[in-house]
Amino acid sequence: MATGSVSRNGMGIARGSCGTFTGDGTAMSVTLGFKPKYVVIYNETDATKWEKFFNQVDANTVKTVTAGTMTTDTTSAIVLAEKGFVTSAALAANGKVCRWMAW
Repeated sequence: MATGSVSRNGMGIARGSCGTFTGDGTAMSVTLGFKPKYVVIYNETDATKWEKFFNQVDANTVKTVTAGTMTTDTTSAIVLAEKGFVTSAALAANGKVCRWMAW
């Protein structure tokens, strides 16, 4: 289960959120209350980072591994949703500790 917090502007409108989850081997759905324009997830267990930008092809994310190599991951690791985002089961692999930010 994902936990997190939301930052709001002076009018109470959500502008960003962050949190953590430990993967259980199934896709993870995170509800934010807004459609994010950018999501980054950092897997602390394996030192791997995924980034999703609002104008990317739906299946694509930018993946950076421990050695610093950046590639385009085409496995729908992060999919933006109307009120949040969904991770793939592979990204949320069993026992993997992940931190995320969305805005």
